[in-house]
Amino acid sequence: MATVVAVDRHRAGTQARRYVVADVFATTPLLGNPVAVFLDSEGLSTERMQQIAREMNLSETTFVLPPDKGGYRRVRIFTPVNELPFAGHPLLGTAIALADADPVDSMELETHEATIPFTFTRSVEGVLSATMRQPVPEWQPYELLDTLLEGIHVTDPILPVEVYRNGPRHVFVGVSDIPALSAIRPDLLVLAKLPNVAVNCFAGSGYRWRSRMFSPAYGVAEDAATGSAAGPLAVHLARHGLIEFGRQIEIKQGVEMGRPSTMLATAFGSANRIERVEVAGSAVVVARGSLYV
Repeated sequence: MATVVAVDRHRAGTQARRYVVADVFATTPLLGNPVAVFLDSEGLSTERMQQIAREMNLSETTFVLPPDKGGYRRVRIFTPVNELPFAGHPLLGTAIALADADPVDSMELETHEATIPFTFTRSVEGVLSATMRQPVPEWQPYELLDTLLEGIHVTDPILPVEVYRNGPRHVFVGVSDIPALSAIRPDLLVLAKLPNVAVNCFAGSGYRWRSRMFSPAYGVAEDAATGSAAGPLAVHLARHGLIEFGRQIEIKQGVEMGRPSTMLATAFGSANRIERVEVAGSAVVVARGSLYV
């Protein structure tokens, strides 16, 4: 009883903030990439959101707010160390969590980078998957190539190493095959010298690819599923002739971490003009709770 009284006194003057945890780009709990979604974040300061993201200690935590620009909701996205203008798996998980409670067929979520449209595939049991239309990325050759290759111990990338920006910055390094991809042991101290970038290594062929992402700059040693990189990877492969524009590819990630994830990505247009980029996947809610702050 004494413990309960102490907890009640600690909660005095606080507000219960409801949240869910969803495993994203997976249909089975404890796979994919988790995200914590705070469903009602009005009144929270930026500093408090960052503290909560650090407390949750997941790769990303999202905070749902009323819209500013006519969208369904506004969403802010935090890693344990910083705020992101756009991110894929946290937004897809947030969209599915919101659509579970409201049987809409589509919604637009406002982010710092852009307003992101979502459409949903449903069954009688709920949302099966969501498709997001991502910002069309910009790209250029990566400026710190030598340090990058030193950090991942790759000497002969299969394609030009380029960095794409659709909010976060993603640099892509192709390796010869999946065993070579799985064998990468990154030097995170070297990669930490690369500012404001996530390092994505990939391998595969046809319409089936594998990826690994390392980003000390964003506070993530390795990520189980990076939705914001899935669209640019499809663009990268199509621009360099490894896949056709307009054909969906499957990207597996997180295998080496024991949290396999499946992302579907499509780049529409041509090498001269990217018309749109879509990324799709599933998510499953694995926890619900309240945080008293």
